[in-house]
Amino acid sequence: MKNQPRIIVGVSGASGAVYARRALQALRDAGVETHLVVSRAAEMTLAYELGEKTRDFVALADFNYSPNDIGAPISSGSFLTLGMLVAPCSVRTMSEIATGVTSTLLTRAADVVLKERRRLVLMVRESPLHLGHLRTMTQLAEMGAIIAPPAPAHYIEPQTVEELIDQSVGRALDLFGIETPLVRRWGEDLEKGKRG
Repeated sequence: MKNQPRIIVGVSGASGAVYARRALQALRDAGVETHLVVSRAAEMTLAYELGEKTRDFVALADFNYSPNDIGAPISSGSFLTLGMLVAPCSVRTMSEIATGVTSTLLTRAADVVLKERRRLVLMVRESPLHLGHLRTMTQLAEMGAIIAPPAPAHYIEPQTVEELIDQSVGRALDLFGIETPLVRRWGEDLEKGKRG
């Protein structure tokens, strides 16, 4: 990362493609170079949820890789990044990362991020969770990953769905030390949280 910070963004087939789109927009605005990998299942989700073709979606990123391109730069630990955000993260993707048995570039890149002790943030989209899901999350947390489901923040008194999306995405980017105007912060932006 000579001059510009880099981050990998993985998009799995779970519901919530809007989180990835908003993250890519916010990262561009923050001057962070993005390296995107979209799973095959995510291509369907993009069409269903956003009405977007994959080629239009990937144009939001600085670099885009096929999920089959195991030789891409993001598959190597020598390629410096701040880490990786998987938004949304399906249970299948989460499980592959946890076991280290990676079948695509998305899960390989996440595995590399973990082995290099970089930040891996998983916006897991599943509910309810059974014991196997919870054990997988525990295993990932023990390995250094951060499980960050996109939970609505009602204390910001959102007026739109977009405000809820922004808050979740902004908080996920906070975990990489990337500040954006997406987050309304308790004790700073919200009057009811201020003291004095």
